[in-house]
Amino acid sequence: MEFGIFDHLDRNTLDLQTYYRERLKLIRLYDEAGFYAYHLAEHHGTPLGMAPSPGIFLSAVAQNTKRLRFGPMVYQLPLYHPIRLIEEICMLDQLSGGRLEIGFGRGASPIELEVYGEDPAQAQAAYTEGLELILKGLTEKSLSYAGDIHRFDNVPMELEPLQKPHPPVWYGVHSPEGAETAARRKLCAISLDDARTTRISTDRYREVWQAAHGSVPLPKFGIGRFIVVADTDASALALARRAYPMWSRSFTHFERTHGWAARHPRPRDFDTLAEIGQGIAGSPATVRAFLEDQLKTSGTNYVVGQFAFGDLTPHECETSVRLFADNVMPTLRKTFTDV
Repeated sequence: MEFGIFDHLDRNTLDLQTYYRERLKLIRLYDEAGFYAYHLAEHHGTPLGMAPSPGIFLSAVAQNTKRLRFGPMVYQLPLYHPIRLIEEICMLDQLSGGRLEIGFGRGASPIELEVYGEDPAQAQAAYTEGLELILKGLTEKSLSYAGDIHRFDNVPMELEPLQKPHPPVWYGVHSPEGAETAARRKLCAISLDDARTTRISTDRYREVWQAAHGSVPLPKFGIGRFIVVADTDASALALARRAYPMWSRSFTHFERTHGWAARHPRPRDFDTLAEIGQGIAGSPATVRAFLEDQLKTSGTNYVVGQFAFGDLTPHECETSVRLFADNVMPTLRKTFTDV
């Protein structure tokens, strides 16, 4: 049982220089508190993501932490030249002493791809070919490839990742079919769905994993949740109710400004989010009980908390993380390690 962090790096009221400095300070706390990994989203042209170049921010994360693993969740592959991304991955893995975790996707928003002149209709093809190319380039000294989008002939791969054959690869799962794909490819996974829906995916993942890989230990299959911890349920809920609507406005930015329908819609208020089990705000005891039920119901083995969002202040985030690390993580780790 491990615990991780998911971060949109969504815009708040701080100026950007202060914003980045305070977020790196919080990430140092994640490192000290014993979290396994920091997963960072990539977005463009929206207040939802202030890390449009994940590699730049993650290089700062590498320099500010000692044990914490980290990586994109996910690189938007249609926006990258595969060779450039191979080189960046190798650099980050080497600079961090082998702490990089890599996630890939086709991109959450057609508008973000269009900003770069990319055709959203080609996003799936770019993702499929790009992923194959990148994993090939990370494991070979010379890259040759002939696809529908890219063609390379004996391109020297002077850089290599520290982790062999390559850093762990992550996949966002939203269906049993996605879980099957992840299991066959030996990918780690994260689900943002409710616990019962996630259980359908984790059951399928285990079934396919056993058939394809036998007794090889399962990798991490995480469940992502908004988490706010305070001394009392009332004070935690007040923070979440205040901060979440600001995050929601960022999340629905394209929907409101361009008439785009969100691919993975979320409730507009925290109470509804909590009611469907995608977030929790409460005392350590309340949060601990909620996550214990979520883990048992979903069949997951990795809790991924989104602790910093909306207009939560650095102090409020730090307090929440400390209470979680001191009063929630140890009990859950013991409970699910002993199972």
